[in-house]
This record gives sequence, C-alpha cells and structure tokens, in this order.
Amino acid sequence: MSKKGSLVIISGFSGAGKGTVVKELMKNYDCYALSISATTRNPRPGEENGREYFFKTKEEFEELIRQDALYEYARYVDNYYGTPKAYVEEQLAAGKDVILEIEVQGALKVKEKNPQALLLFITPPSAEELKRRLVDRGTETMDVINGRMRRAAEESESMDRYQYLVVNNDLDTCVKEVHQLIQREHLKVSENLDLVADIQKELKEMKGE
Repeated sequence: MSKKGSLVIISGFSGAGKGTVVKELMKNYDCYALSISATTRNPRPGEENGREYFFKTKEEFEELIRQDALYEYARYVDNYYGTPKAYVEEQLAAGKDVILEIEVQGALKVKEKNPQALLLFITPPSAEELKRRLVDRGTETMDVINGRMRRAAEESESMDRYQYLVVNNDLDTCVKEVHQLIQREHLKVSENLDLVADIQKELKEMKGE
C-alpha cells in the first residue's frame, strides 16, 4: 500500500536561509514536492504557469476563495497570493512530502486547516547573527534591514507555536536535520494506523479469536 506524504510547513526570519534550505532539500532528496502558490500578479519574464506560480485572474482567485479551495490567502499590493489545496493533496496522495515555505501568519492558518501538518522554524543562532547576514547581503539599505529586524521581532512571538526549531548555523547540517525531522513523522503511530490494525488482526487470528 502506498504511503501518504506529510505536509511540512517551513518558516523563518528573512535572512535565516530558509529558502536555501528548501532548495537543498529539493536537490538532495527525491521524496519532496514543493507547494506552488496561486497569484493574481502577472508572470515575470521566464516564469511559467504551474512552475513558479499558478497564475490566476482576480475572478478565478476569488472563485477559489468562495469554494474554500485554498489553505490560506492574503492580499499584497493589489494582488492575491494563496496556497491551493488541490495541488498539495494530489502530491500527498502520490506519497510525496509536500514542503510549504511560508511566513508565520499563513503557516498558522494552514495548520488550523490541516492539524497533521509539521511546523518547522528555521533560525540563525542569534538575533545579532541575523542582522549580520542581512547586512552582508549588501542588497538593502539599513532602513530596509531595520524593518526586517522589526518584522522578525513580531514573528518571534509565534515561534513557540512550531513543533521544531532548527538552527541554521551550518547549511549542510541544517538540511540533514530538517530531512530527519520530516522522515521521523512517518514513524508516528498516528501515521501508521492501517499497519497497527493489520498486525492486531493477524495476532488475533493466530490466537484463534
């Protein structure tokens, strides 16, 4: 019997390296599928429907909202972004562990609708290290960096609602730890109730009950 995959939600501060961790997971292991968001923004050059995003019209997106076909959605600068249930459920049914890289608010909304989901939070070892990484990128002004640090302070208030905290001090170690945590989910009794029932039934039959 094919095993259903797990839904894995990965969040982290901007600058924590969560995007890099997810890319490495996808590259190193073939058991994962990356959740694809839907959006009403126009495709950028080189982007393809169904690869970077599912590109929708405003009407199509609002129909998805009406049908409760999204785990979560939000509106940024006149465009909708959201997580379609259908694609995630299709990948889970195929036995893939689906990774959803999403910010804290959206993550908690998805968890409400899918209580079995695994919540992982990626963090640098300290706030000082987070700021250093943002500065070392060399791509943003100090105003933007300070804004990201304020956002991180707000997001940190929800860290205790995640099941696991993974410190990204060394990328390879962090990727391995995330992979191990996800795979450990498959050993839970709650994930193996069919096997439990089969073994119980066989043992009863052997006893002659």
